[in-house]
Amino acid sequence: MSTEVTSVRCLCGKVELEAVGIPILTTVCHCDGCREAADELEELPGAEPVKMADGGVPYVVYRKDRVICLKGAEHLREHRLKPDSPTRRVVATCCNSFLMLDFTHGHWITLVRQRVEATQAVEAAPHPARTSPMFFVRLFASWLPMGLKTPKIDYVNGVL
Repeated sequence: MSTEVTSVRCLCGKVELEAVGIPILTTVCHCDGCREAADELEELPGAEPVKMADGGVPYVVYRKDRVICLKGAEHLREHRLKPDSPTRRVVATCCNSFLMLDFTHGHWITLVRQRVEATQAVEAAPHPARTSPMFFVRLFASWLPMGLKTPKIDYVNGVL
């Protein structure tokens, strides 16, 4: 495993996360949920655009056990499209930066690409042109070294 550390910061710098190692992959999601959530989050005061010109949202995917919050957890709030959705988007309320997507039943965390520092580890990650069976193979393969456990992200404080 690479021990390279990649920083993830909100726009104003009050929230900082770090991710260790090479991501599982980088991707752009065009699903209805990601597009709808991006539309809602881009409407927050001071928020920056996160969608690409084609409407997709670029992400960097890491194992949950490789991402920690260094500072600013008190500013993190979740946003769900539906109250019972297992997918929550996490926003830094200090500047309304969309930082990550957490599929709460999964072992991975999906970081918003614009907030992730460009490092050799991020550039080394596979970046398939589309979701394919290999996408799911990579997700499953990354889960095996974790003993098929699903860590919880417990540093998000509340609802946006």
